[in-house]
Amino acid sequence: MNSSVKTRILQPLRIGKHIARHPIIQGAMAVRVSGAKLAGAVANAGGVGVIASLGLGLDSPYFDKRKKRSFFTANRLALIDELAAARSISPDGVIGVNILVATKDYSVLAQTAAAQGADIIITGAGLPLTLPEYTAAYPDVALVPSVANMEAAQLICETWQSRYHRLPDALIVENCQQVGGHFTQCEQVNVPGFSFESVIRQLRDYCQNHLGASIPLIVSGGISDRTDIDRMIAIGADGVQIGTRFVTTVECDADQRYKDYHLQAQPEDIVTVPSPVGKPSRALHNLFTEQVMSNSSNLEKRCIANCLETCLCRDQGKTYCLLQALAQAARGDVENGLIFSGANAGYTQDIISVPELMTELTQAHTIEVSSSDKY
Repeated sequence: MNSSVKTRILQPLRIGKHIARHPIIQGAMAVRVSGAKLAGAVANAGGVGVIASLGLGLDSPYFDKRKKRSFFTANRLALIDELAAARSISPDGVIGVNILVATKDYSVLAQTAAAQGADIIITGAGLPLTLPEYTAAYPDVALVPSVANMEAAQLICETWQSRYHRLPDALIVENCQQVGGHFTQCEQVNVPGFSFESVIRQLRDYCQNHLGASIPLIVSGGISDRTDIDRMIAIGADGVQIGTRFVTTVECDADQRYKDYHLQAQPEDIVTVPSPVGKPSRALHNLFTEQVMSNSSNLEKRCIANCLETCLCRDQGKTYCLLQALAQAARGDVENGLIFSGANAGYTQDIISVPELMTELTQAHTIEVSSSDKY
């Protein structure tokens, strides 16, 4: 069998007018798990740092808990502060904001992020069919929807093309079998011949041959190390989005107890629970997830901020208050809060710095490649 020595070097990632030295986007983790400290550190280390906008105002001085309506003002002001803080950490890095389409202040936060200097706006939890309207005055802001399948990508691309004469600057493609937090049900998984690789191939073919455009594809879900990154690049991705590995970093904005809980977790601790947004979510097992699965009367079902457009908790008295559950965990109450996690739990046993993690993920390495290897 013939073999050769090959050095793999990751290529920079261009999204719109912005170039990251490394093709790694740090996943958005709410509430205040990925804030300014984490996003700024990742951007400084050559990746794309991302601030999760959901619930930023909850523990801010701008929010008066006696007045629910003040929550949206608090969110907007807290996002301004967070972007300024991230930019002070990384003046020249690529910084993005993740905004959930399912939230009531989605359009306001999109406009705020664009006006306050975000390089990229990433969306999740819905189809951002009107997003270009909110950022029209800021053409340098790159727009990156998250999609789970070909149908969602096609609808977004064709809607944007016909209405706004533009296409997404990149697409984040979620691997529903691996991604942390909310995910779209994988109806296609049981179809004979289905694979995540085939989704990437279909999207690449659609972009190049139907749209006539080279849209960067970013893979998200279960990516732990350099081997995973190389594998995704080999199947046609331009970059990856990594969330869970960044939880166990010094700069992660969550409480130390939240980080330690991730350190102790193993793959068998991953559970799937329902969510107020009507989608399943992947999280770490704890007392809270047990209560969710048993529909315990101890669950907090009091709406604290009226944050979602449609909410099973607020509207039907089902599930739990998502904002409260995520915030409790990030504050350090790891038994009574919701701890989102990707399928790569238990990968690491140490808290390291973002620069150390980025070096581990990106440093060039030499391998022996046989003629039978696919990449």
